[in-house]
Amino acid sequence: MTMRSLPKSPALHRVVALLQPPQSTFPLACAAEVFGEHGPAIPARYTFEVCTEHPGPVRTQAGYDLLVTAGLDALERADTVVVPGWQQAPGTEVSPAVVAAVRLARRRGARIVGICSGAFVLAAAGLLDGRRAATHWAQAAELAVRFPQVRVDPAVLYVDHGDVATSAGSAAGVDLCLHLVRADQGAAYALRIARQMVMPPHREGCQLQYAELPTSGPVTDSLAPLLEWLAGRLDQPVSVAEMAARSQVSARTLTRRFTEQLGISPGRWLLDRRIAATRALLEETDLPVETIAHQVGLSSAVNLRRRFHEALRTTPAAYRRDFRTDEAGQTTAG
Repeated sequence: MTMRSLPKSPALHRVVALLQPPQSTFPLACAAEVFGEHGPAIPARYTFEVCTEHPGPVRTQAGYDLLVTAGLDALERADTVVVPGWQQAPGTEVSPAVVAAVRLARRRGARIVGICSGAFVLAAAGLLDGRRAATHWAQAAELAVRFPQVRVDPAVLYVDHGDVATSAGSAAGVDLCLHLVRADQGAAYALRIARQMVMPPHREGCQLQYAELPTSGPVTDSLAPLLEWLAGRLDQPVSVAEMAARSQVSARTLTRRFTEQLGISPGRWLLDRRIAATRALLEETDLPVETIAHQVGLSSAVNLRRRFHEALRTTPAAYRRDFRTDEAGQTTAG
């Protein structure tokens, strides 16, 4: 396996974080760590800046102020707008000026991202109407009550619709931001950032495993041990019946747990992992498609191409041309 260096991007993707007092510092740090500077080891493909409705000192929940000099007009230049939390009293309305600026950015084509309670701003702007959305598990009920047109999912770590994305509680903002980098720049680039942050490039499970449990009633069994077992066997055929046997439950019970905790079926989860492994191998190695197919458990090049096209609407060869780089850091034809 030949590991390849990453190319420099000719056009930097501009990310602008919209801050509002009292600003929660951790969601902001999550976005800044993923989209900010990473030093010479990782070529810059993003720029990161902050703005606020009223430029000047922005109070934080950590006891210090941030000096933010850019106003809402910064959103007019953004490719991605990040709302890293919205720490207001229950029932507080989002500023009309903020709502208007976020709507304008979306109409202009910017991607709008809500981390944790930042989903409330996206909901107030009408960007989540009729759509599935995530937020912190402790605020999911409030979001659902205040914005009944939003399909709030209290279990998932994040939801990405392409133009709009939301994440669960603070640390899930890292999961979402790394996912967006993976979609923008490919798995190899996202992996470089994750390694520098000492983070897994993709975290399994859902936020319900972190929620406060009720004092009585059944506790949902975690899928984490099974997911870890499956992740180490992507090159092997594994049926739902075998997964169920491993978990010592029926296939029906296992499927229900996957649906409740991850929002997808066991087969879909496993296929998604196989496709993710395929992407990494296409980006980072010269292995033939047939060899990759066997390494990720898709049995043949024909099956891999069909599954890959269904998932990404492109072929493995086209994907490799887009994301593979030579040792000088230049994109090459595959």
